[in-house]
Amino acid sequence: MFRKSALVLAACLAGSLAAPGRADDPKAGPIALQQLTWAEFEKHLASTDGAKYTLVDAWATTCAPCKENFPHLVEMHEKYGPKGLAVVSLSLDDAEDSKAIAEAEKFLKEKHATFTNVLLKEEFGAGFDRLDISAIPAVFLYGPDGKEVKRFTMDDPNNQFTYDEVEKEVAARLSAPK
Repeated sequence: MFRKSALVLAACLAGSLAAPGRADDPKAGPIALQQLTWAEFEKHLASTDGAKYTLVDAWATTCAPCKENFPHLVEMHEKYGPKGLAVVSLSLDDAEDSKAIAEAEKFLKEKHATFTNVLLKEEFGAGFDRLDISAIPAVFLYGPDGKEVKRFTMDDPNNQFTYDEVEKEVAARLSAPK
């Protein structure tokens, strides 16, 4: 009985470690929030190691629609990362709130967010001003030079974006001839 249970456990563990891109994949690296100031974040956008575009998803743990749509971000990373898309999640949680930070890190691990995850290390609420938005989720597409090329926001109640629209934009830009 013990031997059979041990074999089942070993098979389960082997299966969970073998899945590429998962949070428990040793090649994926640790999932954590990098605390960056706005200036450091802008530098990061302009240095994404040869990526054609960088997709930034602004979210917070207190935003139910952000968390509901987050799996779309993970899917785009898996689908378009090899084609030149860098993905960044930008948490607008309070950098001084250790409970919110712990909740954000737990959420990122649960969602297998193996891409860059940033917590804006600025005064709480400054991220909205820096991004010139009034609501989240909000998604931004940046070129290789770190300049914004497209934004998807919830600011206009009559024109709400979907993550399908974001994906269509990403796919079109990545397949367009340079």
